[in-house]
Amino acid sequence: MAGLRVVREIAERGTFSAAAESLGYTQSAVSRQIAAVEKAAGTTVFERKRDGAVLTPAGRIILRHAATALDAVDSVERELRGMPTETGHVRVGVIPTAGAVILPRALTMLRRTHPGITVTSREGYTPALTRSLRAGTIDLAVLAAAPPFRAPDTEKPALHMETLLERELCVGVPATDPLADNDSLHIDDLSGRRWIASVGVGDEALLGVWPGLPERAEIAHVTRNWLTKFQLVAAGCGLTTVPSSMIPAVPAGVRVLTVRGGPRESRRVIAARLPGRQPEPVARVLAALRAASRQV
Repeated sequence: MAGLRVVREIAERGTFSAAAESLGYTQSAVSRQIAAVEKAAGTTVFERKRDGAVLTPAGRIILRHAATALDAVDSVERELRGMPTETGHVRVGVIPTAGAVILPRALTMLRRTHPGITVTSREGYTPALTRSLRAGTIDLAVLAAAPPFRAPDTEKPALHMETLLERELCVGVPATDPLADNDSLHIDDLSGRRWIASVGVGDEALLGVWPGLPERAEIAHVTRNWLTKFQLVAAGCGLTTVPSSMIPAVPAGVRVLTVRGGPRESRRVIAARLPGRQPEPVARVLAALRAASRQV
């Protein structure tokens, strides 16, 4: 069981040394625990890189089952000691794309592992959620970021931020469109197409239009609702950009394609909170968001 705890801690902290410090172990002790787990599993759990340790596919499977087992053991230990089940209320603000996929998966995990923690959420865009975080009306914010990936505000102290997910921006096309027969398209294929967009915030004027278009985009429909966007695409009314994190929520009538040519367009999903010691319920919710993001 100690080895599984070490696996979980390295996955959350990102390095063997950070995990050792958190657990109060020596780094050699952490390495021995991982070696024992890998020997028992018959496979490599972590890929050692210069900037940290990354779970292998087998390691992700082990972590998923380890988290369930460890939380069950912790619950039993608390009951045997007469301690109450961990409780708390965590207020989360989420961008729409995270609210559609990552948040529901995280809450499903959390209900299974920490049913005493209550989570309430509200949807918004990054600037508004950042202000809410500063104001103390939410405890944790799941934000969006585009290159050059600056902090969401310039206020002090700086927010504590953690990248949950970084993926390429894609384009959603109707399943009946000739482009849908391919896995990708060239940026030139987007010329002269109609777009389904929403009014943006901050530096991005329109959300849903490919940012590298060499021409002025023709906006056919404007909506903030992702369901409406996807249904309009499925109906052949235009194209829209799709963050990769949204792919599990895309309906059958829409085909999601990567884009070749032009500058690389990546997007991040970021968890942000105020600096300082975080309450244990917030840490539990953040851990669930991490785990859910790894499944996307």
